Amino acid sequence: MNDNIADISNFLQLSDRIATAGQPTIEQYSAIAAAGYQVVINLALTDSPSALTDECAIARNFGLEYIQIPVVWTEPTLADFQAFMNIMDKYSAQKVFVHCAANKRVSAFLYLYRQIVEGIDEPTAHQDLAKIWIPNPIWQEFIDSTKFEYSRLR
Repeated sequence: MNDNIADISNFLQLSDRIATAGQPTIEQYSAIAAAGYQVVINLALTDSPSALTDECAIARNFGLEYIQIPVVWTEPTLADFQAFMNIMDKYSAQKVFVHCAANKRVSAFLYLYRQIVEGIDEPTAHQDLAKIWIPNPIWQEFIDSTKFEYSRLR
């Protein structure tokens, strides 16, 4: 049985408050709740191949707040990232589990978030990103342009 949170596809614990992974199964939602997470953020689309039907209801059955920000794999946007940052800010005092289909969208978003908001240095953030994947050209351009936009705001 997959009742250990570390058994979720591409699971990565980033801090005491934030963990990331690919798509959890219905059974793995019990492990997320048992680990003390209070909020689930899903960056995948509802029609992703591994998506759960009515995932929001599944999460809520385990007492978890559920938010979905559907990020199109081939077209991540600054607006998607800003929505993500707003949700992370709203739930900054709670344990947050962030997932997508394979933890690629999530790892890129958290690579940026940890540097921009948490002040994590680039080598540390990059090391965690590389545990999941090396971004393809679309995602690397998204990362670079988002970093540029936020550097202008400082």
